[in-house]
Order: sequence, then C-alpha cells, then structure tokens
Amino acid sequence: MENGHGGVRQVRYLPAIGSAYGVEALDFAALRSMDTHHRRVLPQRPDFHVFALVVSGAGAHEADFHNYRLTEGSAVWIRPGMVHRWSDIDACDGPMVLFRPGFLSGFTAAETTAPACWHVDPQRLDLALLAAEHLGREHDATARTPRLASAALLSHLLAALMLRALPDTPAPTRGNRSSSRSAEVFRAYRSAVEEHFTHWHHVADYAQALGYDVRTLTRATRAATGTGAKTFLDQRILLEAKRLLAQTNLPVTSCARRLGFRDVGNFTTFFRRQAATPPAAWRAGYGAADTRGS
Repeated sequence: MENGHGGVRQVRYLPAIGSAYGVEALDFAALRSMDTHHRRVLPQRPDFHVFALVVSGAGAHEADFHNYRLTEGSAVWIRPGMVHRWSDIDACDGPMVLFRPGFLSGFTAAETTAPACWHVDPQRLDLALLAAEHLGREHDATARTPRLASAALLSHLLAALMLRALPDTPAPTRGNRSSSRSAEVFRAYRSAVEEHFTHWHHVADYAQALGYDVRTLTRATRAATGTGAKTFLDQRILLEAKRLLAQTNLPVTSCARRLGFRDVGNFTTFFRRQAATPPAAWRAGYGAADTRGS
C-alpha cells in the first residue's frame, strides 16, 4: 500500500501466497482480521476490483460521494480508481473477491453501468453464494496444490459469480456482430478516456486517435451506458474533479491544472455547468456534510 496525496491511500494489489493468478477469495471477517487498525474506514483508492456480497449483518459503505446502507443481499463492486471507504462493516459477513483489471474479460460495459452497490434478491443471492463458494474452493485448491491451478477456470468461475449477482442489465452480446462491434468501440473509447481525460476534453480528439468518427463513438457509448460520448467524458472529468476537491488540500487552481484546464475560470465554468455549483462552494459543502456525518 502507498499513501496518496491528501490522505487518500493508494492501495496496490498485493496477492496473498497462493493467489498469484490475479484473483483472491476471502470474506468480510478476513478483511477485519487483516485490518486491526481500522484503516478501512478511511478514504482509499484501490488499483484492483473488490466484489462482495453481504450474507448477514448490516453496515455502511461510501463510494465516490454516495453513501450506501449494507444489509442482507447487498452487493458491492468497487472498481479500480474509485475512492471509497468501508464506513461500518463490523457486523457484516459474506464472501469477498479481489481481482486485477483484465482478469475478468468482456465486462467493460458492466463495469461502467453497474452501481457501486445494489441489492440481490434472495433467489439470486443463493445462486450467487454457490458460485462464490465454488470460486473459493478452487482458489483454496490452487493455493494448496499448485498443479491444480488454472487461471482460466478461476476467471470463468468469477464471471459466473458476477453474472449471477449483477443487476438486470444486458450481458455482453457475443452472437450479434453489430452489438459486438459497438461494445468493442466503447471499450476502446473508455480506455482512451481513462488514459487521456486529464488533457483531452473533446470527443473529436478521441475519434481522431481511435480512427472512428464522433457519431460512432456516441452511438457505441449510448448503447453501453445510456449516455452520449460527450456526457460520458464530462462525467469522468467531473468525478475526478470532485475527488481532488474532496480528498486533497490542493487549491482550486491546482485542481484545474491537474485536469488539463488552461485557467481556473474555464474549470469553474465547467464544474458549475456539470454540478450546478462552483468548485469552491462544492468543496465547502462536502466538507460540512462530512463533518456532520462523522
């Protein structure tokens, strides 16, 4: 683990012994036992995925400025780069899976559209728990008997778990050529946005770099997320702006510079248009709310 600026811990993927294939199966109890200093309640930004199911108990979780109540049947999916904290999981029990980006292929659209937390109905929860148990047993077998190890098998079992637990959204289409191409275009756009959003603020920049026209990117993004390419890009910039304002002590001018705005005026105009309030006012309001909630 490495500490980031402004008190947000940058949490790196460090697999346990026997978890060398990019996935690790544990549970809430194991997380608590490893975190005796309760650092889990502080903001952190992992570079890996965390997926968990609450089987019993209740608690609370915060992810990218949204607070969630955890109850039986809650599912949590933290994606790389999210700023989150386990506000209260002392009474929560259930399986948890950590996995590296790329270990679960073909889920780009789901990563974008799924919330950080949702409820799984009892019937699906029972089936998801069976999938989680199977994954856990194969993971344990891999650690005990390396000759039985199979990254492909672990990946397939993880995919089964995710597909069973995900909310009702269309799964990636494999038979439809047009849908497959659209998903491929969106995956390329999403990756490019993640790499360049701090200095490319126009969809046309991505279209030129990727070899598509703007309309193609817009159609593919809307099919995957329900919003256009420009809205998707603006929301990514806004999210990072909120992360900087909330989790660092950087002046607004420095936040603007980090996000590729030439002057603070342009940044303020952008932020006000997206969040309906100036950045300094949003920061002050967030700080006041955080103080009231602590």
